[in-house]
Amino acid sequence: MALRDLIPFGNGSRDMALQRNEANPFFALHREMNRLFDDAFRAFDIAPFKSNGLGWPSVEVNETEKDVKVVAELPGLEEKDVNVELRNGLLTIRGEKKSETEDKERRFSERYYGRFERAIPVDDIDQEKVAASFKNGVLSVTLPKSPTAQQKVKRIAINGK
Repeated sequence: MALRDLIPFGNGSRDMALQRNEANPFFALHREMNRLFDDAFRAFDIAPFKSNGLGWPSVEVNETEKDVKVVAELPGLEEKDVNVELRNGLLTIRGEKKSETEDKERRFSERYYGRFERAIPVDDIDQEKVAASFKNGVLSVTLPKSPTAQQKVKRIAINGK
């Protein structure tokens, strides 16, 4: 084997193989179907519980002068699957889903397991008044700011010049 055969680009034999596969409609269909499925699942972010914490679950954070509201979309989860914790200025939302399906008639079983964790830094929160609700797969957490934090807010006028 020549060193040239180890180079993945600029090698005539590889380009010839691609041209042969292009001529075969089954290879072209196979490649196109793989591309379509990859694009579809990537667009919907189907990887259900990403370990890197990016993208799932969708979290929206809104801050006003009086409080911080965090809304997390957790479709398919129930209240018992979710844990919310506030510690040292860090709101942590954790969840875990286990699912098992078995059809003895068709001799089919499927197991699914996933876990996620999102951490949101929050400052000057009145921990005694924090409230959370869970309805239809949507978690809402309201974190009222402490009175001292509310006093720290200062409006700044904008000059039109």
